[in-house]
Amino acid sequence: MGIDLGTANTLVYVSGKGIVLQEPSVIALDQEQKTPLEVGTAAKNMLGKTPANVIAIRPLKEGVIADLEATEMMLQEFIRKVYQGNNPLFQPRIVIGIPSGVTEVERKAVIDAASIGTREVYLIEEPIAAAIGAGLPVTEPTGNMIIDIGGGTTEVAVLSLQGTVLSKSVRVAGDKLTEAIMQYMKKMHNLIVGERTAENIKINIGSAYPLENEEEPVMEVRGLHLLSGLPRTVKIQGGEVRECMVEPLAIIVDAVKQTLEDTPPELAADIIDRGIMLAGGGALLRGLDTLISHETGIVCHIAPDPLSCVVLGAGKALENFQELNRVFSNSSSSM
Repeated sequence: MGIDLGTANTLVYVSGKGIVLQEPSVIALDQEQKTPLEVGTAAKNMLGKTPANVIAIRPLKEGVIADLEATEMMLQEFIRKVYQGNNPLFQPRIVIGIPSGVTEVERKAVIDAASIGTREVYLIEEPIAAAIGAGLPVTEPTGNMIIDIGGGTTEVAVLSLQGTVLSKSVRVAGDKLTEAIMQYMKKMHNLIVGERTAENIKINIGSAYPLENEEEPVMEVRGLHLLSGLPRTVKIQGGEVRECMVEPLAIIVDAVKQTLEDTPPELAADIIDRGIMLAGGGALLRGLDTLISHETGIVCHIAPDPLSCVVLGAGKALENFQELNRVFSNSSSSM
């Protein structure tokens, strides 16, 4: 079983079946009983709308586990969903994608969260998993550059021969772009909007680079007016959204430039020939590939299925366990 335990979404891949689960990384808990009420999409729909005795939370922050107990419960519920309530007849071997910049404590938290009811837990760094999932030739002696922009972290890595030559992890990704929109709405329009509304703005009219031959999209946004405290609707343009995301996007572009500057010359030549691969949910932001190409001078490709790259890579690594055994960064046997 391959798992992409992401800040925003959790995906599960089962050998022979493919991706069997793709849900938001959200859990709703009964605060008195400390038991899970809902996970995934149903729990996400509760965000900001729960009564006093129920709390809906995202237990992962910036790519790492912030609430171990809630993460354990969420993972167990997802695994139960995959097996439709029946315990598997065997204890599955699990491969989980983790950000490249995590500490030993954070690694142990992931292993602990996944170890319940499993035989072995293997960790694979997200850039390598994303590269395998995107179909890059990671086993060959050629330089491959991948940028995996998730919800909590952006991973930039240069890979060759099943290993990471160098990598950079910045805790600026989709969530920080959403936060920037929330701050902008508050500052410029005196409108308080929730996380879900800001995310919808980003998805519907957000862009990283001016769109050629296209009119700037316009969207109606509803929220609470800061001065009157009453609900209000305002219209915003795509250009405004792009401007307010400039700062977090600049951090991501700087991480790419720094990685390229440190890349050995032979591998840099390969990257110029092959281009840069974009993966993760952030790759779906309109114009991001154009922005990175414009800033680096290197052509940028978006992976065929950017949201699923990490989990597909984790699944492929599991299915080709002997051939790709060097890609795993750490393992734990619970036997």
